[in-house]
Amino acid sequence: MRRTLSVLSLALSVVTGGLFSASAVADDQVINLYSARHYPTDEALYSDFTKATGIKINRVDSDDAGIIARLKAEGSASPADVILLVDAARLWKGEVDGMFMPIKSKTLETAIPSQLRSKPTDDGGTAWFGLSTRARVVVFDKLKVKREDVDTYEELADPKNKGKLCIRSGSHPYNLSLFGAMTEHLGPVATETWLKGMVDNMARAPKGGDTDQIKAVASGECGIAVTNTYYLARLMRSTNPAEKAVAERVGVVFPNQQSWGTHVNVAGGAVARYAKNQANAVKFLEYLVSPEAQNHFANGNNEWPVVKGMKLDNPALKAMTGGNYKSELVPISAVGMNQIKVQQMLDRVGFK
Repeated sequence: MRRTLSVLSLALSVVTGGLFSASAVADDQVINLYSARHYPTDEALYSDFTKATGIKINRVDSDDAGIIARLKAEGSASPADVILLVDAARLWKGEVDGMFMPIKSKTLETAIPSQLRSKPTDDGGTAWFGLSTRARVVVFDKLKVKREDVDTYEELADPKNKGKLCIRSGSHPYNLSLFGAMTEHLGPVATETWLKGMVDNMARAPKGGDTDQIKAVASGECGIAVTNTYYLARLMRSTNPAEKAVAERVGVVFPNQQSWGTHVNVAGGAVARYAKNQANAVKFLEYLVSPEAQNHFANGNNEWPVVKGMKLDNPALKAMTGGNYKSELVPISAVGMNQIKVQQMLDRVGFK
């Protein structure tokens, strides 16, 4: 007798993309996917996988926090096979909380640089893998700000930029990951001083998302802002004249190209701890590092591929950098471990 899983309470913030049945969970030709990727272009990615393998994808959509909460609530009864999250800190948190099943895959280990996946477990398994990256860059008002005044993250806190900075909440995962990486580069004491300098340089209290920060620079409300690259790429590729005008008004800098490189966050995947369809789950993750899938991340959602040597066709990403830039090599696991420390710093310096 078929039975469907009930949707968890609204507090878990889960929107079901397809309810799972008990029989479907045990079906050899299915994977049950919990995904924090809310990009319409990903529909083609899932469809192509099913066409290539015959494996059906049942999907539940939520944000990173909602997925972690759901997995905790479901425990060993969870039907999830694959977990897709869009932030390094949350991937680390899922690993620490025991939500993932470490796996061994030569395909994934060969394709993905070591700093973009979890540290190996004692038996050589890997709990999660980065599948695409998004660089955290600085946009600036080309009419009012010199590129050389914002070509490092450190300069965001320099008094020369007082009253110019716009940024979203310091507690947002994208910023927590950046600040966690800066803690590795600078040490805790210098990082806290840096955070205080950014608070002093703010043009307004933190609010909105990354696109709002870009628009604030274009409107003249701010001189500089911090954003993930794919938000700017969307504006650059938009057919909306107003959005294209925003993109044309601002310049972009990939910070610290002369030192440790630009901070990158990852969207990644893992096999769920209690996966019933383990082989299919691994097959799906391996598919996501194929040339077809990596090109989809780059062209469909303006993310950077994790597989080295991939040729980029995305005009916006190519325009930003020529297709390449120097990224930092801080292990994502180290960034995750700094999260509590960073949040305490933010509280002390009044970074809301």
